[in-house]
Amino acid sequence: MDRTMSREALSKLLDQVTRDITQEAGVALHLIDGDQGGPEGEVCTVSITFDRGMDTSLTLCGDWVLFSHLARGILQTEDFTTQDVEDVAKEYLNVLCGHILSRLFQVTKQPARFGVPTFCRGRQEVDHAEKHIILNYAGDQNERAQLIHHAPYREREAQPDSE
Repeated sequence: MDRTMSREALSKLLDQVTRDITQEAGVALHLIDGDQGGPEGEVCTVSITFDRGMDTSLTLCGDWVLFSHLARGILQTEDFTTQDVEDVAKEYLNVLCGHILSRLFQVTKQPARFGVPTFCRGRQEVDHAEKHIILNYAGDQNERAQLIHHAPYREREAQPDSE
């Protein structure tokens, strides 16, 4: 994603889209200082890989409270199952990525596609990628989330030993 956009511009785009889409789902997030860390306690991870056009992925780690509040807001009911929460989390990331790609296309003119989101309990690390951008959030009802943009590992140029 960062080939034609600066890291700062991409970070700003990811942040704005994340807060806008999450607000529409009924949860108000605000960006917090990275030193305050991500979610704790019962953490879940939903992630997605961009299959074509961009060699990257996004991961959203959030506490169970966040995903429950998203399910409540999207389903508009207090009566939902664990499976409903997982399904909502995956659909939420699907929608989020659709909006991100739309905004990126406006800037880069580079079409891209993404795969099917995955959900797991706990933290999930992405293989063969490095954390490029990390955005930490707190919600208006004590929710915590961390959005991670992953870039592929780049082979580092061999540097001569200095003596």
